[in-house]
Amino acid sequence: MTSLLQPDQHQEESPAKTHSGWRLFRTNKMAMAGLIVLGVVVVASVFGPMISPYDPLAQDVVNRLQGPSLAHPMGTDELGRDILTRVLVGGRISLMVGALAMAVALIVGVSIGSLAGFYGKWVDNALMRLVDLSLSLPDLFLLILAASLLGPSVLTMVIIIGMVRWMNVARLVRASFLSLREQEFVQAARAIGARGRHLVFRHLIPNSMGPVIVAGTLGVASAIVAESTLSFLGLGLQPPASSWGSMLRNAQTFVFSTPWYPVFPGFMIFLTVISINFIGDGLRDVLDPAGVGRVSNRLRKRQAAALRAEEGP
Repeated sequence: MTSLLQPDQHQEESPAKTHSGWRLFRTNKMAMAGLIVLGVVVVASVFGPMISPYDPLAQDVVNRLQGPSLAHPMGTDELGRDILTRVLVGGRISLMVGALAMAVALIVGVSIGSLAGFYGKWVDNALMRLVDLSLSLPDLFLLILAASLLGPSVLTMVIIIGMVRWMNVARLVRASFLSLREQEFVQAARAIGARGRHLVFRHLIPNSMGPVIVAGTLGVASAIVAESTLSFLGLGLQPPASSWGSMLRNAQTFVFSTPWYPVFPGFMIFLTVISINFIGDGLRDVLDPAGVGRVSNRLRKRQAAALRAEEGP
């Protein structure tokens, strides 16, 4: 009976698995580059405004719409505010909304997917019909409608973006549960008297987290794009606060006279989103069983090539 439970003893194996997973992740150069770039963006957004000599809200209309210079590396906006400082401050909002919105999506998606996958039958049918109905509605339409009804605020954006991103997570968790609940270690846990809550939180959810982590990582990127879209349409963050999307909205009026103005917030959105996507691809290689095999083969080939080089002709 003990041997049947062994596949779920992840606590004893976790240090080795973590070390091996990190080694596999490092073989993906694009994922490592994405991790480094995202780290720089996060650190700059958190600490940059603290050391900037400019107040992100201070206006200087005499120096409005100035081009990039040593004093203002990204220039100034329509009110003479330093764009670099506002990009860094805006990064805090965009990154925070993206992360918190995906956290909401994960909580809702894991909860609904767990219920559907564990209980099955009519519970599964009812919840999956809810998922299908939600997926049939356009995301952008739901975002705009909800933002219009609830009003623009950071909390509103976190909730509505999270509530249109949970469906795919629910499907992933439900599929994992349907597969795992027939495994021997789950059947063994049932046989020794494990109850539903113990099975879900001790065995099923921990063993379903691989694809969920990948989906959550990629979902942060889509949540940042959704926040930028809402702010660009005027349904997100309102002045005088700024995010990358709201900066793009302000810049659209001056796109022909000062074409460099929208470049910087737009580039930050692009850089952050593509970095997160690269990280998600790396995590997929590590956490997905097929991906692990693919990366392990690549790692073994590199090690064999290194040994041959050391041995010489």
